[in-house]
Parts: sequence; structure tokens; C-alpha cells
Amino acid sequence: MTRGEIGSAVVALLTLAFLGVSVADSGASTPAPGKVFTICVPDVYWEECKDMVEDSAVNGIPVSCITGRDRFECIEMVGKKLVDVVAVDPEDMYLAANNMLAKQAKYSVVEQVRTKEEPEAIYRYEAVAVIHKDLDISNVQGLRGLKSCHTGVGRNVGYKIPITKLTAMGVLQNIHDPQYSARENELRAFSSLFSKGCLVGTWSPDPAINRRLKETYSNMCALCEKPEICDYPDIYSGYEGALRCLAHNGGEVAWTKVIYVKRFFGLPVGVTPAVPTSENPAEFRYFCPDGSKVPINADTKPCTWAARPWQGYMTNGDTAGNVKALQNELTDLGKLGEQENADWWKNIMMLEKKTVAVPAPPILPENHLKASKYLDVIERDSGAVGKIARWCVWSDSALDKCRSLARAAFSREVRPKFECSKMGTDQNSCLNALKEGKTDLVVVDGGSVLQAMRESHGSPIVAESYGSGSSKLGERAAVAVVKKSSSINGLADLRGKRSCHSGFKGNFAGWTVPIHVLKDKGLIKSEDDVVDFFAGSCAPGAKPGSKLCQQCVGSIAANDDRVREATKCAPTAAEAYRGGAGALACLTADKGDVAFLSLTALSQLDEKEKEDTKTDADRQGSKTTDFELLCPQGGRAPIDDWARCNLAIEPPRVILSSADKSANALEELTHATLAASSLYSKRPDLLQLFGAWGGVSNAWFKDDAKGLVSVDKSWDKWTDWQNTQQKFGMA
Repeated sequence: MTRGEIGSAVVALLTLAFLGVSVADSGASTPAPGKVFTICVPDVYWEECKDMVEDSAVNGIPVSCITGRDRFECIEMVGKKLVDVVAVDPEDMYLAANNMLAKQAKYSVVEQVRTKEEPEAIYRYEAVAVIHKDLDISNVQGLRGLKSCHTGVGRNVGYKIPITKLTAMGVLQNIHDPQYSARENELRAFSSLFSKGCLVGTWSPDPAINRRLKETYSNMCALCEKPEICDYPDIYSGYEGALRCLAHNGGEVAWTKVIYVKRFFGLPVGVTPAVPTSENPAEFRYFCPDGSKVPINADTKPCTWAARPWQGYMTNGDTAGNVKALQNELTDLGKLGEQENADWWKNIMMLEKKTVAVPAPPILPENHLKASKYLDVIERDSGAVGKIARWCVWSDSALDKCRSLARAAFSREVRPKFECSKMGTDQNSCLNALKEGKTDLVVVDGGSVLQAMRESHGSPIVAESYGSGSSKLGERAAVAVVKKSSSINGLADLRGKRSCHSGFKGNFAGWTVPIHVLKDKGLIKSEDDVVDFFAGSCAPGAKPGSKLCQQCVGSIAANDDRVREATKCAPTAAEAYRGGAGALACLTADKGDVAFLSLTALSQLDEKEKEDTKTDADRQGSKTTDFELLCPQGGRAPIDDWARCNLAIEPPRVILSSADKSANALEELTHATLAASSLYSKRPDLLQLFGAWGGVSNAWFKDDAKGLVSVDKSWDKWTDWQNTQQKFGMA
């Protein structure tokens, strides 16, 4: 195959993945082991996926590449033996070990991502406690009252590991108080155990909670460079900073990792020779879990509290007879990616200039975690023993998404543990469950909040946010957009023109509002008249083959007419004109004369253009100045005048809990929800919390949400949002 043919084949497979079609359903099959192995990568890396296949084929290292929705789905695809291998973190290995497919999948880690500095090291890093040599301490109980230096809140060696191990040893006490959140119980325990400390970072993603916690447990900020801020950057934070805090700022014990101890004291590290420093290792000791002390020098073996396993590549039982071939393939791919400094080398293989792919004896993911004493660190439930945050949903797609989040979030220390249930078939069923105390959390449209507060004792705690172009309260303007060069000057001028919609039924800005406005202006009598009002449309999600799909194009990237036709008008990312950005692309490509979408897509257009030109100086995309808004009262207006010239204002979705809960309980639910969204909004490759799910748009959360934010007493639009909901007949 030529490079172009390979790329086309890959995009075709990617498109099928976007549509939720399995490899088996698509007619593709995993190549025979020993010849071409198939790597699964998250959708967000589909461009890198194509490049990797092309690069590897040209260089004689053929590899097949298929996308899953995210790494979570890739693990399941490996388990179902639809693909051969996926790159994983220890937390992903935990998911595999606890997957219902684990027994039949026979997952195993066959290659590890190690550092070039320590390619023979068994673990990625080892956690240690370091003390002054003369400190009068002979057991772990002697830590009480000491001044403690940590890498940062939520981090492994400076937070998770000492909490896990000290709790198991009975040193951290009163860590399970049910009236406090999991995070606060841990902070309380540290604050009670140590007289002072330095524990920088974001103690809660909610600003108000973060501020309160740092004020309440301020002694854990006392040894920091800036105690009043207690956040990064701080010279007494991080692996080396914790040692600096110990040596130069009054600390008595520091929690860090071995490699940084060696660097700090000028000792050799792996293949790197010693680099002398001004620090004297003879003045310090490793403090061991059994209470003993070990000198710090080039000859002694440090006593460790736990270790973080290496990242690696995980496969299934079908490759058992071809492990060596797979390892050779992965090693060669790593070398090729490094030579080219390829994006796929970084994003798909999780490698960079300091790391290398190293073959390792196959090991079960659970055993890989147990050997490093890291399994209990992942499963740590300190502060939240027995606690569950119960979510209520009313659709199968939302239930699947919620359960996936629950499993993934637990592996990455979100507490309390999430539990998901489908109750009834509509929003009211979940609101009744909330009122009756059968659930803790429900996601509803903003227009339903006021009624839920009055009738179901609902308490709004968190809301969706959409980035630039939305208000502080997550509101978004639904707008009609035309090219600046267009002769259209009013809604009546749209008759006989072509329309681009960000979505179909259920899409507020792309369909619900424009249909309502056209009816309100007497331009159509019913929704059915839209087909005749416009000459042709692209409304992704409408019936394929209808006039409402006439202007859609399917997967532009696929150089295959069959693939394009199969994906045309799909309500997923496979349709190039789906969503706000897609509606603008439809307009820009002259496939339409007007685009109906949310203002956020316009506002983020210039941001995308700036990002694109960073990597391609010759790229010339559209800018907001190329468009104008079509006003419902007639005439046009610049984009900046959206407050006057919009079709409607859409409220965000809001997460409700029960007003009957205590302030601490509501705070705990807020913290856990924000912690999960903060992680996955930044790392959609791990779990696609925001975006279509299994081909279903707006499942649980809105597809175009960028994250979640906390709600406070300043939010005052509940009545306005209810009026909007009633006006437009929203669910």
C-alpha cells in the first residue's frame, strides 16, 4: 500500500470507531499475531494514529492502529480481543485487573516505559522518608509532633503513600469521621499528626472549599515558602523541594523518592555518575517503616515505603505465543518515534527523550501492582470508608457513561466512590428519588432547577462550563451566523437558502431555538415546514437521505466515498459538520448560507486559529471577523454585539444534591464531582466525560461542555432559566 492508501484505510477504521462500529462489525480483522499487531488509541489521537501507521509501514515496522473512544474503552477492546495492545498507566492496569473481562482476556503487561537513566530499575520510583541522623525516633509512632515536608497534596510519594501506609499502621487516627469529606479527613489526620508541615497545591478544585481547608489546617502550610498561599510554585515543594524543606527550613521528616535523594546529595543515579553538591548525606538517614534507619550513601539500599510501577503496554492472552514479536515491534516503534520526534511517539506510546520502551517478563496487571506495594495506594479509602456518592440517571447511555466514570475515577483517587442507578425514564423520576433520599446527585437542565428546589428539596452544587463565549454562570447565546459578504439581512431572507445546524432535535442552539423563532415570526407553521423553507440543510442527527441531511458531508478525512456516505449526517464526530464548529465549517465551505449554533463556537474560533498557526504557519482558517450575526428583529450585527442580537440564551446543565444534607456532606459531593471533571476535562484521552457516548449526543452532560464549576449563593438566574425552558418547550 502507498502512504496515502494506508492513511485512507486508517481513517476508514477510525470513522467506524467514531460511529460505534466494532472492528468485527466493520469487516476488518486483527492481523495474524507475529505479523502485524493492532494498537488501540483514544479518539483524540486519531491524527497521530494515522501518522504512526504511515511512518511504521514506510520504515518496515508495520503496525495496525484502531481508535477507541478513550483509554478506558481501549482496555475493554483489548479485553474483548478486538485489538492487541494499549499503552497504560498503573491506574489503567488496576481497571484491567478489576474488569469483568479480566478472566477471559488474560491481560498481561509485556513491555515497560522506563527511564534511560535507570533502564534496569524494577520500579518507576520508590517512596522514602528522610530524617536528620540525630532525630530521636525508633518507630513510626515517633512521627507524631514532627515537622513534615511533602511533595504536594494528592501526589504519590508525598501524600498518597504516607497516608495509605500510616493509616494501615494505625499512626494516622480519626481518619474516618463520617461528618467530614475524604480529603478533609486526610488533611485533619496530617494536621493532627504533624506539628507543622509544607503541603502545597490545590486542596480542593472548589475555590471556597480550598480556602477554608487551608485556613482550618494552616499548620500544614507553615513550613512553605509562602504559607499564606500554600501552592505552586514553592521552593519547598516537589521531590527536591521536600528535601530542601528538611535541610534548610526546619523540617524533621521529608517524603520524596529515592532518585531525588541521590541527586540532592550528589550520589550516582543509575547510569549517571555522581554530581557533587553542597549537601552532606552523612547528616541524614532513610527512615524505614519498621522504625530503623539506613545511611544515605552510594552503597546502602534505601528502605522504601512503596513504589510506583512503570507505565507499560498491555495485551491479552491471544498474543501469548507471540510476546517476543510484540516486544520487538514496540521497541522498534519507540526507536523510530524518537528518531522522528513524532507526536504519536509522545501521545500514543507515552515516550519522551528521557524514556525508552523496554521488554519485560509478562506479568498480570494485578501482580505488577502488588509487587510494588502500590495496589493498596490505589484502593486507598481513608476518609471515605463505606461512603458512596449515588448518581441517578434515566437513559442507558448516561448509565453506561456514569458507570465508566465511577470505575475510572476510583482508580485515580476520587472519593467517595461513585455508584450509578437508572431510575425511571425521565428527569422527574430522578428528582423524586432525590426527594425520597434514594440518590445523592442528579444532572438536570438549568431550567428545571427552580422547580426542583421547591418541590424536590434540590440544592444546586455544580454546573457545566463551556469556555469562552459563555457567561460566568455557563449561559450561552444561540445565534444565527452569516458570512460578512452575504446579502441576507433578516430571517425572512432565509427562505430558499441553505442552512447549517449544530445539531438536530434536542440541540438548543442548532434546532430548538431557530425552529421556535421561525415559527414565532410566521415564516413556518410547524417543525415539518423546515424541509421546504430551506433549499437544503445539514442537521446532524436527522434522517439520512432527507433534505435535512443534503448539505452534510460525512467524514471529510476519509478518502472513500462509501465511508463518507455511511457517516453523512451522523450525530457523532464522524460528521465533519456536526456541532458548533461543524456548522461554521459548513458555512465557510459554502455548503450553507446561514449557520445556527452557540456563540461559544464562534468565540473559540480565534483561539483555534491561533493554536493551528503555531504548528502550521501557512494555515489560514476562518476568523470571527469573517462573520456577522443575523438579528431576530431584523438587520445584522458584529459578533461582539451578541447580547443584543441573539435568538435566545441557553442555561447550563446543573448537578443537584439534596438540601436536606449537611453542609459538610454537600461539600464532599461538590469536591468529588469537581475532582473527577477537573481530571477528565484535561485528559479526555483517559475518559471522554464530555462528548458523544456510544453514538449518543449529550449523554448525561452536554457534548460541548469544557468542565464543571461550583455553584454558590451568587447564582440568581433560576427564574430566568425556568422561563426559557417553558418558552422553548425544553425537557
